[in-house]
Amino acid sequence: MDYFVMSDEEVVILGRSGDKAALEHIMSEYKYLVRQKAKDYFLIGADRDDIVQEGMIGLFKAIRDFDNTKLSSFKTFAQMCIKRQIITAIKSATRQKHMPLNSYISLSKAVFEDDATERSLLDCLAGAESLDPEYRMVENEDFVITRNKIDKILSEFEIRVLQMYIDGKSYRDISKLLDRSPKSIDNALQRVKRKISSIA
Repeated sequence: MDYFVMSDEEVVILGRSGDKAALEHIMSEYKYLVRQKAKDYFLIGADRDDIVQEGMIGLFKAIRDFDNTKLSSFKTFAQMCIKRQIITAIKSATRQKHMPLNSYISLSKAVFEDDATERSLLDCLAGAESLDPEYRMVENEDFVITRNKIDKILSEFEIRVLQMYIDGKSYRDISKLLDRSPKSIDNALQRVKRKISSIA
């Protein structure tokens, strides 16, 4: 059967009804989407494959639970399920205090509030061409290399400040948590911005 001439919704229904080839086809076709979503999250000390695996579980749940009588497309539903599964896994690991899955950073969030370009950390780390899904799949090792560079050029204090800032904490919150002045926090973030930009 030629699944390429069928809609994704039709293939999903076949796969759910026991057509193993249809199931394999839709899982294969959507693996790029899982990898794309997985790139938006960073688990300190964990392999990227762990996040991809959670995303694949989310994709399987999307196939299992998709309701073709509703207006949303399968792709939209799959994106939601994949993202939800990844975030749920991260929160679960955090609650259970299992290291190293106790910290994550969303790479989609703007790094600096006052940055007119509104660049995300992902933009700074990998560059514009990595936004292409095919490029990102092939070049996923570049992210690890860049992350290692950042670990080397940022001080431990700067890394802690950046993580807290990306998690949504204000200068004042960070200064209280780290027992430093707000000006010290601002200076650290400006140094981070310059250092990351230098390797972007």
